[in-house]
Amino acid sequence: MNQNSPRLNLPYIQPSQAQKHVTHNEALRHLDLVVQLSVASTNASNPPPVPDAGEVHALGASPTGDWAGHAGQLAAWLDNAWHFVTPDTGWRAWDDSTGQMKIWDGGTWIDPPVATQNLDGVGVATGYDSTNRLSVRSPATLLSHEGNGHQLKINKANAGDTASLLFQSNWTGHAEMGLSGNTGFSIKVSPDGSSWTDALSFDPATGTASGSAVQISADDTTAGRLMRADYGYGPGNLLGSVAQNGGTPSGAVIERGSTANGDYVRFADGTQICTATLPATGCTTAEGALFASDAALWDFPIAFATGTPVAISGGGGASTRFMGFDAPTHSQVGFKVLSTASDTTTREPTAMAIGRWF
Repeated sequence: MNQNSPRLNLPYIQPSQAQKHVTHNEALRHLDLVVQLSVASTNASNPPPVPDAGEVHALGASPTGDWAGHAGQLAAWLDNAWHFVTPDTGWRAWDDSTGQMKIWDGGTWIDPPVATQNLDGVGVATGYDSTNRLSVRSPATLLSHEGNGHQLKINKANAGDTASLLFQSNWTGHAEMGLSGNTGFSIKVSPDGSSWTDALSFDPATGTASGSAVQISADDTTAGRLMRADYGYGPGNLLGSVAQNGGTPSGAVIERGSTANGDYVRFADGTQICTATLPATGCTTAEGALFASDAALWDFPIAFATGTPVAISGGGGASTRFMGFDAPTHSQVGFKVLSTASDTTTREPTAMAIGRWF
């Protein structure tokens, strides 16, 4: 017959044993030590100078003094002496010094492992509920990488559901961004948590922006709105081909060009200016008190809008010469160079026409 129990090493009372009470009391003392185990400290190394009766310490790796040589054991002060018990793997002890449960893993006292799968909820410094199954109360929350990048994923079941971040003040919502009822990313704002304005939305197919924060038409000048590229002007479209739709500019602000007949400038408001240096000519044909060049035509480098007035001006190439123009059409004008004296010198006259292109 074994003399001790296999698990707690309790001494058995042997047949015909004298003083059976000694063995019985030793077993009770052992049970008193390990049952409902509570220790004054874990990883202890220095014996207290005046321990209380029944005081137990879980010794660390390098105990000293009366505890020397008993690393990892339990030291109990009983009958004015230290008694030592070796814990078995899985023993639990309440640490009075930290107010925490500890478990002996065969080499050290550890915190009890916590099951983290399929929890009903987690509350960090606060409580959770059936809707907010993860609740955190703290000055900040940190989500960091583990060597590379980090993603925060918010997944919804169907396109008509919501996957968003809601920003509140005193539990009243004032801003929300994400996928709200569709698959287009949007930002909403509210003054009171009940009435909401879609400030900015993005078409998931094209990325085009819309919403109350964005210009809704070319003539929308509402203060604080973001200008759309197709409604405003910048370095990329200030110069280019001008265009219009129903009288509203739809192209660049200024268009410049030239042909064999001269240069032209068009403005988005409809103004068109044509200029040219015309072929050189002399003034030798008498016309009353003046002398004139041969009659000629100036075909405009680009036509004006039909039915709109065109104003013509020009210079004859010298202070004694000036231009005479016929009534212009939308595409050309007839002219002569006039001089106060007969002059065979050939000089290049210049001309300008101003009108509208729409």
